[in-house]
Amino acid sequence: MSSSTIQQKQDRERESSLPPIFRFVQGVAQVTGGTILGITMLTSSVVAGGLVGLATSFRNLPDVRVLRGYVPTETTYVYDVKGKPLASLHGEANREVVKLEDINPNLKRAVIAMEDSHFYLHHGVNPNSVGRAFLANWKNKSVVEGGSTLTMQLVKNLFLNRERKFSRKVAEAVMAVRLEQIFTKDQILEMYLNQIYWGHNTYGIQTAAESYFNKPASKLSLAESAMLAGLIQSPEEYSPFVNYELAKGRQSLVLKRMVELGWIKESERKAALAKPLHLGKITSWQTSELPYITEAVVAELNERFGRDAVLKGGMRVQTTVDYNFQRMAEETVTNAHRRLRSWGVYADQVALAAVDPRTHFVKALVGGVNYDKSQFNRAIQSRRQPGSAFKPFVYYAAFATGKYGPESTVVDGPVSYRDGSGWYSPKNYGGGYAGAMSIRTALVQSRNVPAVKIGRVVGLDKVIEVCRTLGIKSPMEPVTSLPLGAIGVTPLEMAGAYSTFASNGWHSDPTIIARVTDSQGNVLLDNTPQPRLVLDPWAAASMNSVLQGVVTGGTGTKAQIGRPAAGKTGTTSSERDVWFVGYVPQLATAVWIGNDNYRPLGGGITGGGYAAPIWGSFMSKALKDQPVQYFTSPSKFKRP
Repeated sequence: MSSSTIQQKQDRERESSLPPIFRFVQGVAQVTGGTILGITMLTSSVVAGGLVGLATSFRNLPDVRVLRGYVPTETTYVYDVKGKPLASLHGEANREVVKLEDINPNLKRAVIAMEDSHFYLHHGVNPNSVGRAFLANWKNKSVVEGGSTLTMQLVKNLFLNRERKFSRKVAEAVMAVRLEQIFTKDQILEMYLNQIYWGHNTYGIQTAAESYFNKPASKLSLAESAMLAGLIQSPEEYSPFVNYELAKGRQSLVLKRMVELGWIKESERKAALAKPLHLGKITSWQTSELPYITEAVVAELNERFGRDAVLKGGMRVQTTVDYNFQRMAEETVTNAHRRLRSWGVYADQVALAAVDPRTHFVKALVGGVNYDKSQFNRAIQSRRQPGSAFKPFVYYAAFATGKYGPESTVVDGPVSYRDGSGWYSPKNYGGGYAGAMSIRTALVQSRNVPAVKIGRVVGLDKVIEVCRTLGIKSPMEPVTSLPLGAIGVTPLEMAGAYSTFASNGWHSDPTIIARVTDSQGNVLLDNTPQPRLVLDPWAAASMNSVLQGVVTGGTGTKAQIGRPAAGKTGTTSSERDVWFVGYVPQLATAVWIGNDNYRPLGGGITGGGYAAPIWGSFMSKALKDQPVQYFTSPSKFKRP
């Protein structure tokens, strides 16, 4: 077989391996003399006139009509009560959607100039571009040039994989034509600019503008727009954060193209190229301004909406916390921990939770002494025994029966109860018994035996019911030692429960979220307080009266702050946990000190001696500009 025969055979085999449309164009190209002009014209005709026919070969392609209801994944933003940004929450895509009219015309022109200068002239496919790409791809026997329009790029980003195959390119073209039959050019451009990737986990032009230049897309200059447009083909490679000189080169290329198209003047190009650019900072994966707050917000949002909605739903979350107030609380805890160490108290952690009794809005959460070293949020996640700080729930249950009041007598003396398989004999802290005394005295002095006796009389199930009414959700069992705090609760649960005492029995579920909207301003959650009366007002006011005595002359005297305040100390066996939970009519706060490994703090470490001063320091700062308010006397209410 001659060499020419072999060559002819190889040519026929190569031709037969090409897609039919390519073999057809190749054959006609031979007839037209093989000129580039002839091939391009023929390819343009085939593409423009044949896509409807090709569509029947791609019946399994996604239906672009679904984009009528398409909502791109969008970043959720968290703000403090005054609107200060605290954090952004997102999954893979950090994106903020913006309307086309809110994008600067400079950016629109720069992107169109670089990516698809005939965007407003074609119907999804640019025949001339496809013709050029066709020649390059046929010559190299693979897809080396795209010829994609903005519409085709959008289709690829939303529906198709990124494999460089002829079939995928044809699918892009078919779907692009379909898309342009359904949406206007402006709608397609808006989707495109909000959808595409701009580098550094940044999606959409609004997030890109904020990240690269610390401004919204509406404020972008020509120079900034040209640089951003130059990133699209390879965002990470051309990023000014990675290689500023390379990014400037891409900027120059975009500006030159805009001059060629007559969209800007040469003088504008020179001015934009010479203009200094002030870069922002990468906004994806930034840490929260208030991490303890953000964690609590995420936990509440996940419970209400689900994790996917939080990370992709573009929520705008207004918290109940003021940034400066929270910072003050964190500094108070840090300084207090430092003082504890200087006093020889080796406590790993201090936690604090503060709630407004009038709204039950969370005002501060401090989950530990150093978030960078430990991200565990003890204010909402750590269940520790409250010790005697639990006793007010027991005595309230007694008051609510109407059979007991602050001056009712209880005997502080030896007693034993059958409990499970054995006997339980409560002891007072420090030992000894004091005999008959009023409930007021028993609580002010934090006597253990009277609390256990009253708990048994009113019923431990009734005590648990009171705790549930006050919003405590932690597990509880009706064991005889329950009145002494033999359960685990969080600081936020304690602060929220005491808040209901402070409000004379009016309760709302504590929340750290005031309001949630979507990115368009539609309200998803409105936590405007809707308090309901859940406690007997006389019994609650009586409890307030007794707990004021704890501060004025009982175990909590170190919590005095120069205004009426009520509260209760808590110290567990072996001094593993010490507490002070107290309140004024405007604010209730729980302070806990302890070790994560439950190591005892040391003999003589009590809530009154160490937690109460921390509480007092925080409350003095928190109430600095607040008027003095007084508790309502029990005499103002009818006894049950």
